[in-house]
Amino acid sequence: MNFNKKQLTIYNSLEGKKVLFNPIKDGFVGLYVCGPTVYNKVHLGNCRTFISFDMVYRYLLHLGYKVRYVRNITDVGHLVDDSDQGEDKILKKARLEKIEPMEVVQQYTLDFHKVMNDFNCLSPNIEPTATGHIMEQIEMIRVIIDNGFAYESNGSVYFDVEKYNRKQNYGELSGRKIEDLISNTRELDGQTEKRGPFDFAIWKKASSEHIMKWRSPWGFGFPGWHLECSAMSTKYLGDEFDIHGGGMDLKFPHHECEIAQAMASNGKKPVRYWMHGNMLTLNGKKMSKSIDNSILPGELFSGENDFMDKPFDPMVVRFFMMQAHYRSTLDFTSEALSAAEKGYHRLLNTINEIENLPTNVDSSESVLKIVKSFYDAMNDDFNTPVLIANIFEAVKYINSVKKGDETISSSDRQLLKEEMSTFLFYVLGLKDSNLKSEDRLSPVMDLLLQLREEARNNKDWKTSDKIRDGLASIGITIKDSKNGSSWD
Repeated sequence: MNFNKKQLTIYNSLEGKKVLFNPIKDGFVGLYVCGPTVYNKVHLGNCRTFISFDMVYRYLLHLGYKVRYVRNITDVGHLVDDSDQGEDKILKKARLEKIEPMEVVQQYTLDFHKVMNDFNCLSPNIEPTATGHIMEQIEMIRVIIDNGFAYESNGSVYFDVEKYNRKQNYGELSGRKIEDLISNTRELDGQTEKRGPFDFAIWKKASSEHIMKWRSPWGFGFPGWHLECSAMSTKYLGDEFDIHGGGMDLKFPHHECEIAQAMASNGKKPVRYWMHGNMLTLNGKKMSKSIDNSILPGELFSGENDFMDKPFDPMVVRFFMMQAHYRSTLDFTSEALSAAEKGYHRLLNTINEIENLPTNVDSSESVLKIVKSFYDAMNDDFNTPVLIANIFEAVKYINSVKKGDETISSSDRQLLKEEMSTFLFYVLGLKDSNLKSEDRLSPVMDLLLQLREEARNNKDWKTSDKIRDGLASIGITIKDSKNGSSWD
């Protein structure tokens, strides 16, 4: 079933409001998402961003768009304090572990991909690395210098923010005014290479002991973190593309710098729609290693942590994330995840029951209206919590049909099953872990039933009852008949 995809609205951070989505090229969407810096295991906050944009990607595909989804890997140039001072994050990790930087990159790229697979995220169409696009970055720097918006200083190249701001608006995405920033800032020691306090490095000079460095017209060095995304997004999506996504923390200065670099190199605003996901909290506090209030995805799945009462399946975690809008903060607590787990299994059980519903000539509810509510929610800036609430309304209807209080036609039953399955399993990206668990459980249950049958044959009623009652305590019912025993 196809509803009008031109009804989709997106909250555009650049305009500060929801606007109708109108791609640059009809039927095609260019989507770029800032990927991880692979110097450590990916943290849960990053995962939420990637899961959110996986949902966006999935829904755009469902609407029939041809999407080119690009998500980069930062494997050089991201300094520890996100500015122009300090060590490269990957080099620091390599030094601490006494291994090659590219071993760090490989190790944590593989870990990132594993976690994304655990969360059932689709792979992007292109996943470029910063080290694989050094020439493109050097060329972009040349152009920015030639256009008068960057300068070389002692082997490094800096973007001239104040000069750019005279012609453009540095701060248009974040709403910051450079004049206010300058009035509240003093010149810092060690920044004498810069002409202005807000100039940022697009190429950094490498010291003689620096491992990851490349030859350039300005000497040996490495690219600035902000420049990487500009060079890679331009290469694969063009000078102007539709959607750029990332976490709220990247809005300033990272995304602000991306806009400035694009305008300085080709005179075009690079992105039509800027989208930003919000942060996670843990038990009501900021999720941060520095205050010992953080949890890794693997620790959440295994239960080996100090914050949760038990392990949680990746699909339960994904479902929990989908219960909040991507632009809202989300607080992780054991109680909230447990509640999400119950709701998630309730949905799965209901979907598996739809095909067994008794049918009637007519439906007492408009199934088309129910399905339209799914699209209305998603077309309202990908409003997954409203979508889930609407799906639960459909669950109420299904349960009423099951009781005989409502009716559904055969064609509507099929439509409802197809659309609920599409939105749960494709758009929201969930998997039926009930079925996966059942598949694993079957051979175990066969063995238990066999042992119980042997106990009954030997008139060992105590063992037989113990198996039956033990299974009943965890929700599994044994049914005895003249043809043998079965379980439900």
